[in-house]
Amino acid sequence: MAARLTGREALHLLPSLRADPLAAISELTRTHGDLVCVPLPRGNQLTLTSRPELVSHVLVGNQDNYRKARTYRPLTEVLGNGLLTNEGESWARQRRLVQPMFARRRIDAFAPAMVDAASTAMDRWATLGEDSVVDVADEMSALTLDVVGRALFSTDLSGEASEMAPALETVLESFVKVVRHPLFMLVPDYHRWPTPARLRARGAERHLRGVVDGLITARRAVPSDPSDTSGREDTDLLDALLSARDDDGEPLDEQQIRDELMTFLLAGHETTANALAWTLLLLSRHPDARDRLVAEVDDVLSGRAASAADVTKLEWTSAVLSESMRLYPPAWMIEREARDSDELDGIRIPAGSIVATPPYLVHRNPEHWPNPEGFDPHRFLPGAADRHRLAYLPFGGGRRQCIGGGFAMLEAVLLLATITQRFELDLVPGHQPQALTAVTLRPANGIPMMLRPR
Repeated sequence: MAARLTGREALHLLPSLRADPLAAISELTRTHGDLVCVPLPRGNQLTLTSRPELVSHVLVGNQDNYRKARTYRPLTEVLGNGLLTNEGESWARQRRLVQPMFARRRIDAFAPAMVDAASTAMDRWATLGEDSVVDVADEMSALTLDVVGRALFSTDLSGEASEMAPALETVLESFVKVVRHPLFMLVPDYHRWPTPARLRARGAERHLRGVVDGLITARRAVPSDPSDTSGREDTDLLDALLSARDDDGEPLDEQQIRDELMTFLLAGHETTANALAWTLLLLSRHPDARDRLVAEVDDVLSGRAASAADVTKLEWTSAVLSESMRLYPPAWMIEREARDSDELDGIRIPAGSIVATPPYLVHRNPEHWPNPEGFDPHRFLPGAADRHRLAYLPFGGGRRQCIGGGFAMLEAVLLLATITQRFELDLVPGHQPQALTAVTLRPANGIPMMLRPR
């Protein structure tokens, strides 16, 4: 069903879109269907769709006509022109250079570092005592930051976590305030205005870039060994970026390397941290699913540390994570801007207008997901019912699908299995976690949980 709002209806909708986007787009879909056109000021237009067939048209079938929407521009202030924000031939060249770094066999080599980071965190939890309370949103953020440091940069970032976490928080808060401000859609460079939020964010951005610059400087200070003729592969992402060459033998320039590292630093830990935090919350609310998870982990691992080879055997573990990301997709909204005019099921898409395809709604489309609000990992077990290929898109779709999706799933499975081996976690009674729609879908007020050693 397609619908077009009047200007008056759109005017009444805009405050709720700014105040609570999830509630607003959910109500919009319930009221008007899975394709809605919303007129915006100055001739702009927002088209919202949660229909997988139309999502496929935008992200895959006619993807050449759709670029990253202007709503991503504020991210360039912190990420530069990394893979998440860049466009055109420059992006395509970066993607070609970086793609081999995320081949399956290379990703699997990071598994020991992932498990070691998780084991270190569990050892620390063990010193807290039974029924201690931890905020798993903060804990998973620190853990995945440790993984990024170990696996991608061969560096211990645990000492940086106490300063990096608030810096990332400041940057993300600034992003939310900028894109929800009424002037954002009216003034092309509003995201660069020196508002109080932007000034705070700039200080945080300088701190994060200082960390990245320090990683590069330290690595370049280590002389290469000319006697090493083993032909070994680069040990981590930083090595790979420094040695990457295109077809003409040209390397990435210094700024590109910094931008990619900033992108992987943010996206490489923020999305997985949120996925794990929401998963632990859902398991607390669904003890039968948790009991089956415990049984599988104990059966497959028999008390030993998990490895990359175990992932294919941890079917329920993977299904639990997939179902959690269906309900709480880390990338809750995907927005594209039309280069030329187009049409979606009779709705005209003018050049320059925005098409929003929120995974949060696509994953709840009742035409493709029975009992869409329910938590049911059986949907993702081998042999489950077929679905449209873009009815589930936790890592996006088309050529701009997240390059680190395989890394993220390996990490999430290994970390969840390691946590399950050691602890059972239950939500503190009375606490109601709320979702914050920033770049990712984050817990707005934390997820405090009680620890019980197994």
